[in-house]
Amino acid sequence: MEIPSGVYDVLTDARTVIAGDRVQIPFELDRPTYEQVNKMLKEIGGRWDGRKSVRAHVFPFPVEGYMRACLATREFPSRYEQGWYPTPTRVVDEMLAHAGIREGMSVLEPSAGTGSIVGPAVECGAVVDCVEIDERRVRALREQGAARRIVRADFLDLDPLDWPHGYRRVLMNPPFSQAVQHVEHALGFLADGGTLVAVMPESVMWHSDRATVEFRELISLAEGTFAPLPDDSFAPSGTNVRTVLLVVNSEPGGPLPTHGWHRRQPRQLDLFALT
Repeated sequence: MEIPSGVYDVLTDARTVIAGDRVQIPFELDRPTYEQVNKMLKEIGGRWDGRKSVRAHVFPFPVEGYMRACLATREFPSRYEQGWYPTPTRVVDEMLAHAGIREGMSVLEPSAGTGSIVGPAVECGAVVDCVEIDERRVRALREQGAARRIVRADFLDLDPLDWPHGYRRVLMNPPFSQAVQHVEHALGFLADGGTLVAVMPESVMWHSDRATVEFRELISLAEGTFAPLPDDSFAPSGTNVRTVLLVVNSEPGGPLPTHGWHRRQPRQLDLFALT
């Protein structure tokens, strides 16, 4: 959801204090602007504390990094939307622990947001390419300067066959409302022998629709794992959605439709065409 220009001006004002678990605005606002600011801060989890010693919106999580990401793109994730939620530091650390990145390893991050995963992955020695659909978030990624390549596109519109090589690692925090679809598509960019690590909503463990059931069966065949994350893992990003961490390794000739699998399909189809 876009941050109104008046609210953006207030939150980026040099007098506004955003630190720890608080956003404090120590100057007077006109009533319409105050209501807009208050609405946004409440929407992302803030609660007004009017005590004289506080006089600030107080959040149940450290808000500074989260607000920095929101202001970089002039948007914030409404709690009523299942869209972009910046990946909290604690979750990124867990992802990297499972990824086992080595110096020079190629990594793809679909739906890269403002770089919560990209930066730490590069610090581990990864060479990261990003895909991001939103122009404002793309601008923030470019300003960050960590990624080797940034593609502005809807990830689901990209064809794995347009990419010459698969990636040794795919790290992703996809839109929760389309998590299964995004992860399945991301497998097509994973090299044989690579590892995919993805944050997914807990509902992937029990949804009974055909697509989710078939996805769980595929992950089971590949001996992948779903590890529950702590209930408050995404509280720093303004949501209480329960999440799990998917870790799955690809093997040559295994059940996953990897980049190599996609590259082999045309040759197989040609053989059938000759019969």
